[in-house]
Formats: sequence, C-alpha cells, structure tokens
Amino acid sequence: MTQACRGVLACIVLALALSACRRDETVTAYGAADKTWRLIEIDGATVPYDANLRFPEAGQIAGDAPCNSYSGAMTVPYPWFDAQEIVATQLACPDIDAETTYLAALSEMTLSEVLGDTLILSTAEGRKMVFTADG
Repeated sequence: MTQACRGVLACIVLALALSACRRDETVTAYGAADKTWRLIEIDGATVPYDANLRFPEAGQIAGDAPCNSYSGAMTVPYPWFDAQEIVATQLACPDIDAETTYLAALSEMTLSEVLGDTLILSTAEGRKMVFTADG
C-alpha cells in the first residue's frame, strides 16, 4: 500500500470516528423526535391550558407555552434532561401565570423517559411533567 493510500485511509477512518462521536444521544434520538408533545399533567394535576414541547433537531427544544412560543437548547445525553437558554416571545395574555409555571417547571426537569406516545420529565425531588404525543 502506498503512502498516499495510507493517508487517505487514515483520513476516512478519522472522519468515520468523528461522525460517530457526534451521534445524537439526547432524548431526541430515543423516541422524542418528529412529535409534538402536549402537556397533560404537572405534579399529578391536570393542566387546564395548552402547552407543548418539540425537539426540532438534535440539541434543540421548541414549543408553545400558554401565551408564547419558546425555544432553547437541550444537549445532555438521555435519560438526562436539561432545558437551557429558554427564550420566549413576549406577548401578554390572560394565561401568563400558567406560562410562568410551565416554563419554570420545564427548566427544573432533570430526567426524561419516552414510553411510546408518553414523555415523562421529572426531577430527583419528585416533580413530574407528563406529555402525550399529538397525532
């Protein structure tokens, strides 16, 4: 094998190794992608408002809170959950208190579990958000 061939082969092996390192290990890769997750419960109580969560691409979250749309980063490996850098539009509405509750709870969640069409986010302290897949 010539020196040039060894160099090309080494580059190919390196490229394959690097692509494997970038594999998505977030909840997105474990069943949460390509779905809109509708919130149905926080801490055992049914929610009377509409809110949802999506995973539009690896490392990202987005959704609609009771008043505003939001987005953020989520890069920790499954089963961990860590919504970071959440930003939301700034529309006022009668459900702004519900929105504050929802976004605060979402930012506190540390674990995720996908069970078919159910997504459960939780904390070690026992807090829990339950979502169901729409569609």
